Amino acid sequence: MSLMEFPASSPEEARLRSPLQLAHLGDAVWTLLIRTRLIAKGRNAHHMHQDAVAGVNAHAQSVAMDKIEPLLTDEERDVVRRGRNAHARHAAPKHQDPADYARSTALEALCGYLYLTGQEDRLLYLFAVSQEENECLQ
Repeated sequence: MSLMEFPASSPEEARLRSPLQLAHLGDAVWTLLIRTRLIAKGRNAHHMHQDAVAGVNAHAQSVAMDKIEPLLTDEERDVVRRGRNAHARHAAPKHQDPADYARSTALEALCGYLYLTGQEDRLLYLFAVSQEENECLQ
């Protein structure tokens, strides 16, 4: 069974979604990818939780965004820009840098967009690149 076995939205339909809607979905997708990778590495439950928290925080997602940004298409860059510039009704969490938080929202929006448009191969490729040399998941 594939991650994407549902009727995908067209890119045009997905672009009509607010970047915060895309980020909401993308947060779940990113968390699923991180947790799946940790299970594949055979981590026990305690270490999986610690590593998952380390892999889904704003700083880790900002670092991941840095790694994949040069590889993005123009369409993906637009989604990232919209996600980065989106303003939630709340401030960045207390212990997170606002710039990291904006970049993490951008990454989540991109993940949500790729998931919603059925671009599973692209999503998995960018995730793999983002996790190269990631100490918390080695």
